[in-house]
Amino acid sequence: MKEPEIQAEACRSLRWALALLEGLIRGGMQRLVLSPGSRSTPLVLAAQQRPELTLTPVLDERSAAFYALGLARASGRPVGLVCTSGSALGHWFPAVMEASESDLPLILLSADRPPELRGWGANQTLDQTRLFGPFVREFHDPGPAEDGPAGFKMMRALGLRAATVSLGRRPGPVHLNLPFREPLVPAPGCLAAGSARETDTARIAVGETPAAGAGAGGRGAPAGVLDRGFATGQGSRPWLICGPPPPELDAMLVGRGLICCGPSEWRPESVTHLWACAERLAVPVLCDPLSGLRFGPAVGPRISRYDSLLRNDRAAAALRPDWVLRFGRAPVSKTLLGWLEGVPTILVAPGRGWSDPNHDVRLRVDADPAGFCAWLRSSEWAPAEQAVADPDWLEGWIAAERRLDRLAAEYLDQAPWCEAHLLGELLTALPADEGLLCANSLPIRQLDTWSGTRATGLRVFGNRGASGIDGQSSTLAGLNAGGVPTTGLLGDLSFLHDLSGLFLIQRLDRPCVVLNNGGGRIFDYLPQRGLPGLERFWRTPLAIDLGALAGPFGIDHREVSDGAGFREALDEALGRGGVIEVRLDAEVSRAVHQGFWQAIREEPVGFEG
Repeated sequence: MKEPEIQAEACRSLRWALALLEGLIRGGMQRLVLSPGSRSTPLVLAAQQRPELTLTPVLDERSAAFYALGLARASGRPVGLVCTSGSALGHWFPAVMEASESDLPLILLSADRPPELRGWGANQTLDQTRLFGPFVREFHDPGPAEDGPAGFKMMRALGLRAATVSLGRRPGPVHLNLPFREPLVPAPGCLAAGSARETDTARIAVGETPAAGAGAGGRGAPAGVLDRGFATGQGSRPWLICGPPPPELDAMLVGRGLICCGPSEWRPESVTHLWACAERLAVPVLCDPLSGLRFGPAVGPRISRYDSLLRNDRAAAALRPDWVLRFGRAPVSKTLLGWLEGVPTILVAPGRGWSDPNHDVRLRVDADPAGFCAWLRSSEWAPAEQAVADPDWLEGWIAAERRLDRLAAEYLDQAPWCEAHLLGELLTALPADEGLLCANSLPIRQLDTWSGTRATGLRVFGNRGASGIDGQSSTLAGLNAGGVPTTGLLGDLSFLHDLSGLFLIQRLDRPCVVLNNGGGRIFDYLPQRGLPGLERFWRTPLAIDLGALAGPFGIDHREVSDGAGFREALDEALGRGGVIEVRLDAEVSRAVHQGFWQAIREEPVGFEG
């Protein structure tokens, strides 16, 4: 191939990538997270020519993917990921699974070898087609770059399509596999024809605030992308009938019921409809810690202490409902989920998967939760007389919640300091409407048990789609960069599982609180506690000096072991960042938790007082 033809190939790949990015930007993508590599060079060069994009280089692809996931969760916009060919995109897999299960919009842009090199033993070449299987909403491989208006038009359309699908009825990742032929670096003349100098055309930073219009309030769909709608059946009744025709909605809402809100996103304007709906039905609203409903003004019958309450067998029997209206994914509490087994369930899920681990859903409503609540509270729905619950039912739940609040406070006043006290101090100290990322395993369960409610808002985040412990620090950095000042609450193993994330959290002005209790102590509450080899094969404690680990990254480290030390460290770290390592006695903590639950089991039914 002659030199002009060689340069034409490189320039064509650049223009191909520019056309794709134009469509993605039109679809709402403002952020691009990239990991270094050769084959992805045309994508990186193209991104540097788009002033609308903020670029963040992250060395480790797994860390990059979780950082992008945090960005997408905080901003509600599609976030792009770029990597080179070969094993690189395999490191995205855990974050892709989480994004799929949590309905988060990621755009996966994997560079690839051209078709003539696939299957021939070429270096750094493997089959990247449909690598992520069911965990992406769509997969496309448009082939190598082509010249001509039709090809560039197709790439712009593909970019817009990918962004739109990622924000669709079921948001989630979209994978575009992009083969590039060598040479990958075009002559300077091609770059000059595309845009101005690199330094004037793209913002390149790590952990910075997002472009204007994104952030905590920027959750609206971009121009040209419709919001998720309110699906309707007959007249204005919203439903999606699955299998044999179910009974009428009116017939299901008979007797004593409740609303269960699992992990989900409720916009402020949506919450008003939820509380009004609960008031009309005269039912309590059980609020998962990741529902977005526990923290903020108390405007309805909000119940947060159910995990403890339902450990009392008599209360669990007396409060068992005739039906449940569910929003969001399955709740964190296994106690709640087990208690609801066998209860006829109405699931409101706008275009999403089937969140029904108990197999009790009788009616699945394909509707926007706020729209459904607005319809249910409106004059269009006229329930049968027997559908209105006994007012004493709701009052009983509210009285039990208040009683549990008092019992928890009284119990902790005399209990040794542990995670329960720490959570109370943390929730008191965090500024209004900021964020808290809570890691999986034990921390999220402890938050569920002890958080209660508070009058000021707090956005609680957690990677509960796939519920892994990986990528927590990187997700924390992405949330902060996405416009939500967020504090981390991690276990020691989840912190050590994401050492690459230390490169990203070193610039945060919010702390990462690490609960160091000597490994995977969740197993102390599970049947594995009695197995031989518990310490070696399940808890897997790691004797690592976290202070020495944080030092080379330039991260401030504070080690505390009591309430006074934690309060002082937290006060210093809010606004400065760093790691607060909290040394805990796991056996004391377990005794506190078990003692509280035992006290609840012995309380009289009804929790009078």
